[in-house]
Amino acid sequence: MPFHKTIMPTSENALPGRTEQMRIHGTHIVLGSAMLPPFPENCSSIIVGLGCFWGAEKLFWQQVGVYSTAVGYSAGFTPNPSYEEVCSGMTGHNEVVLVVYENKPDVFENVLRTFWQGHNPTQGMRQGNDVGTQYRSGIYFNSAQQQQIAVTSRDEYQLKLNQNNYGTISTEILPATEFFYAEDYHQQYLQKNPNGYCGLGGTGVCLD
Repeated sequence: MPFHKTIMPTSENALPGRTEQMRIHGTHIVLGSAMLPPFPENCSSIIVGLGCFWGAEKLFWQQVGVYSTAVGYSAGFTPNPSYEEVCSGMTGHNEVVLVVYENKPDVFENVLRTFWQGHNPTQGMRQGNDVGTQYRSGIYFNSAQQQQIAVTSRDEYQLKLNQNNYGTISTEILPATEFFYAEDYHQQYLQKNPNGYCGLGGTGVCLD
């Protein structure tokens, strides 16, 4: 894969994108819940990136207390990008999962535990054999409380990784920017395609 795909573009040289928003069905085919806001008042949301979003989304829709999930693109520059544009490395976006979860401390802690244990957060601009800026590890928070808990969990997981001879966590923890929904065929992809590709692979190190 060309080296440039591991280097973030700038806002000046990123693809221009478009004003039209991606149209999706809007109902989660596994959970039966809404994928589009407004979400229930007893729920919060966070955006996470941990490699190919097909397998990542499945990890989260299986968790207790998760109301809904959706896959999309975020943390880049190009408005309303296509999948092909994101894969070009010229949008700056990450392949991400929008996780909508019940406002309970144990539920959010489990969301973060699922995130850390679901991939190898030390690999920079790649996840396994998937290489490029869209496969980087990231947590994109919507509140100061989410940020604080995410940073604390990162530091705790780093200690666990150190004990198991892993390197430094490269996960970016940043304020959430606009979430652009991916094309409809990507939503709940592994439910629609049970034998579809899933490139996720964790470290095997657990976070208490």
